[in-house]
Amino acid sequence: MVKATILVVDDEPAVRDMLADALRMQGYSVEVAVDGHSALRQIHDGQFDLIVSDVNMPKVSGFEMLERMRATGNGTPVILLTARGDRADVAVGFRAGADDYVTKPFGLEEMLLRVAARLKHLNSSNGEILEIGPIRLDEDLHQVTREGELIELSPTEFKLLQELMLRSPKVATKGSLLDSVWAINWSTDVTVLDTYISYLRKKLHTDTWQGIKTVRGIGFQIEGTK
Repeated sequence: MVKATILVVDDEPAVRDMLADALRMQGYSVEVAVDGHSALRQIHDGQFDLIVSDVNMPKVSGFEMLERMRATGNGTPVILLTARGDRADVAVGFRAGADDYVTKPFGLEEMLLRVAARLKHLNSSNGEILEIGPIRLDEDLHQVTREGELIELSPTEFKLLQELMLRSPKVATKGSLLDSVWAINWSTDVTVLDTYISYLRKKLHTDTWQGIKTVRGIGFQIEGTK
């Protein structure tokens, strides 16, 4: 098993220490940062498999930290933590490149499930190559191509596409996708799924192929034909 390295970023010592201790008890290697500014230095100097970061921090917020990371091409998965319940903030986080979003207060069990879902690919050894229409997904290389052209996907976009392709030609229900990709229950929130389906369509669809279909009231399906 690969031992993942996680960076926990939070200006509240109690939350930061609680999360770090819980993750270490699960066998992860954990580093901590007290704010976004410190985190950016550590991200520059080290290599992490996952970042769990608060949003509302002094000096550099979680949003700003994430935007700077993505601007440099750093695609490390990021789970954002926030006490805010406003859907507008959630949308800002996903637009900035967040892979998941957890609202404080949160249960440790839920958080650990979210972390495990983000890190599934580290210990995957299936080595599958999936092909549907012009899309080819190589699990070993963690690459997606469209008619031979390399398409850059975030880890979450890659996992969602993989789940759709594995289930094809069947319809993937919203509940199954939320569980497989985000480890969250259907009743929690489906806006994250709709958002990432939109991201995949923008990156993968062309004038001659729009294979990611919405099956109203059920879920999504990927087809080889237009």
